[in-house]
Amino acid sequence: AARADDVRALILTAHPDDEAMFFAPTILSLGRFRAELWLLCGSTGNYYNQGEIRKKELVQSCAILGIPPSNVTVIDHRDLPDDPAVEWDTQLLSAFVLKHVETNNINLVVTFDAGGVSGHANHIALFAALRYSVSSSPQAPGGCRVLALKSVNLLRKYISVLDVPISCLQSRDVLFILTKEESERAMRAMRCHHSQLLWFRYVYLLFSRFMVINSLALL
Repeated sequence: AARADDVRALILTAHPDDEAMFFAPTILSLGRFRAELWLLCGSTGNYYNQGEIRKKELVQSCAILGIPPSNVTVIDHRDLPDDPAVEWDTQLLSAFVLKHVETNNINLVVTFDAGGVSGHANHIALFAALRYSVSSSPQAPGGCRVLALKSVNLLRKYISVLDVPISCLQSRDVLFILTKEESERAMRAMRCHHSQLLWFRYVYLLFSRFMVINSLALL
């Protein structure tokens, strides 16, 4: 878009908590530039039968990140379960995304890259669906750009703000870095996901670069 406030962005995630764990720098930065924001989550996160709880946690987290409840949609489809052992249907997922893009006049979609950041199969499936949508040009909505969140190696993933100089030197199309106040807001959003706050998630909150930095590449 010509101006940041013309941006109508769709954040495409796989599970409730992805928005806070991985995309908070993008969401908060776009919000800072007064972009309109939507979120489409590919599953309820029901792997441990907590789907209903996790949907409520997602809405609370998104509210802190600046996405209103009316703009939060969770897909609950038997062929798109929260399960790393299940390969999601690319065409089915692509159809959900395209419908959402067209209904809300979205001009920017943000999702995972081919590595899925954590390597989770459901994350990678989102990238495959977006790539399919873009390649099937007759169906792809005109004027919509796709940004993929760049995966990094394990060392860089857990050095928090120390990764800022490296991220600035690495090739990317977009780089978002949060302020201290925004980082605290991202952590508040993640703490809404009470059902997921096991000990290793607290370690993630303290050390993950994705709580502070997002490097993205155009698809």
